Formats: sequence, C-alpha cells, structure tokens
Amino acid sequence: MQNQLKFRTSATQTSQRPIKSARDIAAWKTITIGSFADPMRLRDALDAKGCNVGGQAAEILARPAFTVSSQKMDVELVSVSPAQFGFTSDGVPLANIYERARSLGLELAAAEVGPQLRIQYLDQPMGEFLTIGMEPIKTWGGDLIILNVANGGAGLILIGQDGRAGADIPAATRFVFTRPHQPAPGLKLVEGAGTSLLPVGDW
Repeated sequence: MQNQLKFRTSATQTSQRPIKSARDIAAWKTITIGSFADPMRLRDALDAKGCNVGGQAAEILARPAFTVSSQKMDVELVSVSPAQFGFTSDGVPLANIYERARSLGLELAAAEVGPQLRIQYLDQPMGEFLTIGMEPIKTWGGDLIILNVANGGAGLILIGQDGRAGADIPAATRFVFTRPHQPAPGLKLVEGAGTSLLPVGDW
C-alpha cells in the first residue's frame, strides 16, 4: 500500500490547468465533522463501516495531538494536485505544496477530516489515493505522519504517509484541502453594527 502511494495516481480525472486562486477550484465534496464525542468513538465508527485503518494511521488517531471538533459543522473540500499548482518537477517537497495552497486561499484540513472523509466516502473508486493536506502528527517514535484516504483494491482504508516538510511528493498526487467559508455575493457589514447579515439557514 505504501509503495502504491508513490506510483499510483487518482482514478478521478481532473484538469491540470494551473490554478491562480481558490476560486478557480470547484468544490469537490462537503463533509460533516464534529459528529463524534471523542477520537475513540470516531475510530469505532471506522470499524463499524468496514473501513480498514493502517498501522501509522491507527497510531496517530490515538495520539493526544489528534482531536475532534466539539461542534458539528460542514466543511467544504477541494481536490487538487501539485501539478495544478504549477509545479512541473516529478517530485515536490510537501512544505512547498502547503505554502502554495495557502497562498491561493486554501487551508490545511483539521486532522479529523481524514477519518471523517473515509467514513463519508464509501463509494471511492478503486485505485484512488487522496492525501489529506493537514498538519502532521508525530507517532510514538517521532515520525511525522499525515493521512491518506485510499481504495487500493483491497477495500477502503485510511493510511498514514510521510508528513515531513521535505517529503518528496509526486506532482500528480491528489491532495484534499479545505476552502474557508465564503460570504454570499453582495453580503455586507451592517453599518455601525460590527456584524454581518447572514442568509437564513446558515446557522
């Protein structure tokens, strides 16, 4: 499975046209986070859905640095490759990918996004590997790990991969980042009120 991360590309075909801002990227999927009281219940949900969890992923899900949101909320995800960010070399340092994503208005995903996406993406096509753009979490041995939501042909799985800043990432790798909530067009601050008018249903 780890070797497949280096050589396989996503089964989902998307444009490799360079992206200039987050507005150029269509929303890929919206998922819900904050639906479990603690990481243990989230892990139990993975088991209940028949989703496998690799050794490194299981380890960081048990680490204190892995937390779940205390509030239930929807998160908009985008799926993009380093090639779409304009990188042309075969391998790109992970830190450079993160820097470019942030400069375009994207955000790193909360660690909870990985297992939640695994649970909420049960129809993932075979051969697709999605690297979660997130802050790495250290294993007990000190290795920096990020998560990958995959269907390598042996079933749905959540695995870990190298999350070091200098990790060499193939330019065709599919990453999942989050896009911050964008106010509806024309939404303005109420003069002197200090708060924004939100469309009905946003809360």
